[in-house]
Amino acid sequence: MRAAVSLVAVSTLCAALLAGCAPPGYYGSRAYAQYQQGYHVVRTGETLYSIAWRYRLNYHWLAAWNRIPPPYLIHPGQRLWLRAPQMAPRHREVVRAPARPVRGPEPVFTARPLAWRWPTAGLVVQAFAAQDPTGRGLEITGKLGQPVVAAAPGRVVYSGSGLRGYGQLIIIKHGNSYLSAYGYNRKLLVKEGDRVQAGQPIAEMGSVGGKPPMLYFEIRRDGKPVDPLRYLPRR
Repeated sequence: MRAAVSLVAVSTLCAALLAGCAPPGYYGSRAYAQYQQGYHVVRTGETLYSIAWRYRLNYHWLAAWNRIPPPYLIHPGQRLWLRAPQMAPRHREVVRAPARPVRGPEPVFTARPLAWRWPTAGLVVQAFAAQDPTGRGLEITGKLGQPVVAAAPGRVVYSGSGLRGYGQLIIIKHGNSYLSAYGYNRKLLVKEGDRVQAGQPIAEMGSVGGKPPMLYFEIRRDGKPVDPLRYLPRR
């Protein structure tokens, strides 16, 4: 009896945590209904990394829960569970769509520590706030068209405008634990799959939502947002 109660409690907690990370604009939509059920239906232009970013999940977990091997290829219409299989709703009519054939191994990264650098010049007008869902990164003001550069070497795993609220967005993978994101851009200079070096121009600064020109910059470690100021060099 105690074990059953514990399982219910864990299930409720996981559902609450998942709901607390709901992306803006989902409430009342078909996508939010899917979100409440614990799954996401892949749309054109999405990648496993961008979906993991949307729901603040570790992409390794998302891939494992859905049995997707490297290089993590997915396709539109595919249903991805957003929680561990034992916690996912059981629907007999649901059939998990297979991933496309693997085209090669996932690149192996060394364990060398990353040397981070500032992604652009400017004044930080919004700092990291762990408890604020809207403050998971930095907002750095600048000039329209100002260069935005990679903060550390890595591989571009998302380049597009499919994540609401970020404008033109780039996500870069650094090793097996870190991802960095660069939002509010007016022009993207790199595409998915590109290898980039620290300091390499990847975008031009833009503006969203009537804000002045600025860059939204975020770092995540194992899917969790962390304070970029802990990693960037002091000015």
